[in-house]
Amino acid sequence: MQRDKQTLKKPLGAEETDGWKMLEKKLLACLHSCCLILVALQPESQPTTSDETVVAGGTVVLKCQVEDPDDSSLQWSNPAQQTLYFGEKRALRDNRIQLERSTPNELTISISDVVLSDEGEYTCSIFTMPVRTAKALVTVLGIPQKPQIFGHEQPIDEEKIARLTCRSSGSKPAAQLRWKKGNKELKDEGTEVVEDPNGKTFTVSSRVEFRVTKEDNEAEVTCTVDHESLQNSERSTTQKLQVHYKPTAKIEPHPQYPREGEKLQLQCDGQGNPIPREFLWEKEGSDVPLQLSSDSVLIFPFLNKSDSGTYVCTATSSMGSVVAKYNLDVSDFSQLPTPHVHSTPAPPPGPSQSISHASMATASSFTPAPIQDASPVPSTSSTYHAVIGGVVAVIVFLLLSLLIVLGHYLIRHKGTYLTHEAKGSDDAPDADTAIINAEGGQAGGDDKKEYFI
Repeated sequence: MQRDKQTLKKPLGAEETDGWKMLEKKLLACLHSCCLILVALQPESQPTTSDETVVAGGTVVLKCQVEDPDDSSLQWSNPAQQTLYFGEKRALRDNRIQLERSTPNELTISISDVVLSDEGEYTCSIFTMPVRTAKALVTVLGIPQKPQIFGHEQPIDEEKIARLTCRSSGSKPAAQLRWKKGNKELKDEGTEVVEDPNGKTFTVSSRVEFRVTKEDNEAEVTCTVDHESLQNSERSTTQKLQVHYKPTAKIEPHPQYPREGEKLQLQCDGQGNPIPREFLWEKEGSDVPLQLSSDSVLIFPFLNKSDSGTYVCTATSSMGSVVAKYNLDVSDFSQLPTPHVHSTPAPPPGPSQSISHASMATASSFTPAPIQDASPVPSTSSTYHAVIGGVVAVIVFLLLSLLIVLGHYLIRHKGTYLTHEAKGSDDAPDADTAIINAEGGQAGGDDKKEYFI
């Protein structure tokens, strides 16, 4: 009985041990599965990047960071999925791409001399299970070219409409254009944007229209392009307008106060754009022109009273003709006259005149001061000359008179002697007796006197 009990007890202990072992294995397997599930449910750290904007020709820096590299290396790829760098190893032979920093948690590269084709999405990857990636969008800005202005090549007639166009190419995105005339803003009439043949940049055109006046001649018109790639700087072009306008003229005398006997030049000063090149001189009341040439000066070599009258200068350019008048009164006044210049508009053109030519008249009058006597009165300078001449004449007259008196006196007293030799000799019988009996004798020789002048 005891042996049987012992035999029965032994198998029961072995089965119990085997059960515990199996239970232990199941628990371990369950624990392992739970750990795997927990690991699978735990989120893995993703690489981080940032989008970048760069101007064409500049340098862009791409930075990728990860908190948990899991003993794997980071990698950068271009938009064409070509590997640029894998850790510290260069994968693409492009000297523009350089390694800036490489650590288990960071991979930074730079691309210099960026071109438009470098634009796109760059990928940073870390090869774990599964592979983790991050995208970085690189935007390349196209720099607009210097704007050009068209439509100013030919001069514009005054009161006509000026139509100008400004154009700039190579911008990405499309640039903005603005206008100025001097310091005044001009509103454009419309903007046109056209894609360039490369399919990436744009050409922008803008138009302005405005009526021009003579004051717009040599005015500066500026077209400026605004774009984010210029970084707070501006790129502009300036052109000067050429406006043709009607001429003006006035007559200037040289000297200003002409007198009889002097030389006089009348200068017909013509202004305009273009400048008058033809000058016609006439005298009112005369049918024959005085002068027709490109010379604007009329010369009087020696003025006389017959030159008095009204002289007319007609200055002509391609924009029309203008008439200037000058009243000349040749006199010698005691007081200098005061010239009065006034302008009068020319009469409107007749039906037979060309519409494109305008005529205007400017009258310059030379009005003397009132004269009470018809005979000319000496001027101040002439009075001085008369006084000096009178003094000289008096002096000459006195000198001549003195010479005449002296000459007459000398002629009358020439060879006259005053002596006492014959005194007392009137009653002497002969000459010897007269000499002996002469008053004073030989001793009187010392009293002999002679007078000469």
